[in-house]
Amino acid sequence: MSIAAENIQAAGETTKVVAVLAEFTNVDSIIHAAREIHKAGYTRFDVHSPFPIHGIDAAMGIRPTILPWLVMLAGLAGLGGALGMQWWMNAHDYQFMVSGKPFFSLPAFIPIIFECTVLCASYTAVFGMLLLNRLPMLYNPMFKIERFRRVTSDRFFLAIDATDPKFQQASTSQLLRQLGADAVDVVED
Repeated sequence: MSIAAENIQAAGETTKVVAVLAEFTNVDSIIHAAREIHKAGYTRFDVHSPFPIHGIDAAMGIRPTILPWLVMLAGLAGLGGALGMQWWMNAHDYQFMVSGKPFFSLPAFIPIIFECTVLCASYTAVFGMLLLNRLPMLYNPMFKIERFRRVTSDRFFLAIDATDPKFQQASTSQLLRQLGADAVDVVED
């Protein structure tokens, strides 16, 4: 149990288990552990590392995100909206002859179409990523674990969430130890 959790219990407040956190020292061990945790049927777990790990998504059984489809649909909506807006303004609502050009001149509309497409797609990419990742998350109970600070420099961590249907604190901790974890901590909030 962490020092912060002991202080909270000493103050008379109750704590609840949020996750079990296992520390690994190298990439191969964390990939192996993630693959075995996925095979064991756990679905709510995450891997934390100081750099991106090639193949970790497949080991964890993570499906591709829906974000590219949302960005494409928003870009197409921007394209259609810009084209429709310019058609309405120039060819239908206020027909104004400029240098003998047609009222609906697609080459003249391209810059606006491009800008609206990029604008809608980029806003969808940014805000979609934030929403799908449930960000900003300003607090995480794992920050209470002292050794978790090494995740930004040289350690790898696997956290199994307590809301996972297969989660049982004792058996989950034992499984992580069997997979070669250097240390296993219970994360409490």
